[in-house]
Amino acid sequence: MTSFSNARQKMVDGQVRPSDVTDLRIIDAMLAVPREAFVPDGQQALAYLDLDIEVSTGPGVKRYLIKPVVIAKMLQAASIASTDRVLVVGCASGYSAAVVAKLAAHVIATESDPALADKAKSVLAGLGVANVSVVNAPAAAGEPSQAPYDVIILDGATQIAPEGLYEQLAMGGRLLGVFAAAQPPRAEIVTRSPRDFGNRPLFDAYAPILPGMERPAAFTF
Repeated sequence: MTSFSNARQKMVDGQVRPSDVTDLRIIDAMLAVPREAFVPDGQQALAYLDLDIEVSTGPGVKRYLIKPVVIAKMLQAASIASTDRVLVVGCASGYSAAVVAKLAAHVIATESDPALADKAKSVLAGLGVANVSVVNAPAAAGEPSQAPYDVIILDGATQIAPEGLYEQLAMGGRLLGVFAAAQPPRAEIVTRSPRDFGNRPLFDAYAPILPGMERPAAFTF
């Protein structure tokens, strides 16, 4: 077993399984996807730690791969079927999209940083992931041209209610993300029904705020 595959196994056994992630499809996906391929050169040693890893391509808004356990727990709550179409919002360098691609029929992944979106495309192509399409788009915009989606995953936190994303859900579709408008931030699931959208808290979690999903600055005198 290589050092990275050993670290991958330790991540699953030490972080994911103890957090009540029992879906074997998710376990197998996280064991199969080489997280080290999605982090910047020289930082591969950090790939399997319980950290939000910065993957920014230059100055400006910082971008991160969020902690593996947060993604794993949201994916378990999402109950992704092998026939589902999934939107991953703010995919950064593409790790979460690669994991979701093991679970779903097709994945649309958006990223607001053009250089990072290009990197995600390159890494995913290099790994032979054929069922992910990466789109350069603002997080809050989603990708309405490909809607509706059975599942939407926010690959980061939001301080606003992403109503534009809600509208891209299919009936019965689920949106999952870390909602940070109040403290403590919590992962929540939003489900679309014919009449309304229902929110249900899942677990306390921290994740960096996605660009464009920040709370508007309050006006002060």
